[in-house]
Amino acid sequence: MATNAEAFVDALLTKEAAEQPSDSVKQSELVMELPKWFDEKKYNRGRSFYHENCFALSSSMLMGLVAVFSIPSILKVLMGSRRSNSVYTAYRRYLSTLLHTISWFEHELKPGTVAWQSLYTVRSRHLRAGLSSKLKGNGPVSQRDLALTLFGFIGFSTLKPDMYGVRQLREGDWEAYNHVWKVIGYMIGLEDKYNIARDTYDETREVCRLLQDRVFTPCLDNVPEYFEHMARVMLDGLWSVNPTVDTDGFLYTCRALADVPGYIYSERDRVELQARIKKQLNGKSLDTGVDSAELMCPAAVDGLPKRAPRLLYYHDYDVIETAPEYKMLSFKSKYKIFFYHIYMAFYTSYLGRLYFNLNFKFSVYLMRYFPYLAFFRFGIKESFVNIFEEDPADNTQPKPNSEYYKKYQPEPWYKKMWSIVW
Repeated sequence: MATNAEAFVDALLTKEAAEQPSDSVKQSELVMELPKWFDEKKYNRGRSFYHENCFALSSSMLMGLVAVFSIPSILKVLMGSRRSNSVYTAYRRYLSTLLHTISWFEHELKPGTVAWQSLYTVRSRHLRAGLSSKLKGNGPVSQRDLALTLFGFIGFSTLKPDMYGVRQLREGDWEAYNHVWKVIGYMIGLEDKYNIARDTYDETREVCRLLQDRVFTPCLDNVPEYFEHMARVMLDGLWSVNPTVDTDGFLYTCRALADVPGYIYSERDRVELQARIKKQLNGKSLDTGVDSAELMCPAAVDGLPKRAPRLLYYHDYDVIETAPEYKMLSFKSKYKIFFYHIYMAFYTSYLGRLYFNLNFKFSVYLMRYFPYLAFFRFGIKESFVNIFEEDPADNTQPKPNSEYYKKYQPEPWYKKMWSIVW
């Protein structure tokens, strides 16, 4: 299995996969068909598994979306589309993305259903985006781009289900959920040889582990230019439908999930990081810095910037509170991360899962029919999203990463207290 997964990832990370367009047909010639290996019973069981864990699985997708912004080729296409460069356009685009995704699980996958129409719309937009990107000299939306985007939907929940409190309630649930994403990958244009949702859940899990090690961890450690802007306007926009979103806390947690060296939260993370630093020092003084790049694989994708070494020092991680990356967080962000972990721990219980799933479904209702927070930011008419309409564009110029790396200024105590409430 490991050999199959390694061979698959090797093929996915080739130049051929990076240059092969997501579709080889014109939009006018696009025909949607179910794959020959589609298993309706298994697919619907996977949909049920999603609904039993909808809060946690949807949360993992939001975190995965942040990770996808770290892929240079995907980021270029998103920026070039001009449909998510500002808080407003990002709100419209990614709320639409969320509602599209939810529709795939709410409705059966048959011609004429909302799920079918949604997947057709998504695939059509990929075709148009690929053509536009190619004309602008940024290359096509490739098979590799689609595959790495699919990681955003399934990667973190597959690799770290305990971080989200996801539970398999019946034998075979994960296999069924894996089948759903294999079908969705096919429907949006992924060829079977590039579809990261493999024939078995175990192989998919191994593929995701290899992609995280070889792509997402190094990319999130050394993000491409404009990553900070695109990720932050997306999170800021989605705050309008989920006020628990904290930008800095989400970015920190995303890197921790991707095992970026230095981003820790649990005691196990801290102990393991110190052990890795000590091993890398190989007898040198514990006061010697270790470049984070030495603790992970080199990036298997092109387009990342050159940067000075990010040095990690053993004693900085004697306790979590002294970790430099954690210390940079505001009180509000630390508070939100704390409660995020409390939520996920409670979610492992029957009552916790019931409560948060119902809360999520009510939130989805508000997103569709009464996004009241967005009313105050963007206006009532502009806040409603129709997933079958094209997302708006504007000419907002993304800010370079350096604009977001300015030194953090400590907050006065009254602002810290207010941040707990709002």
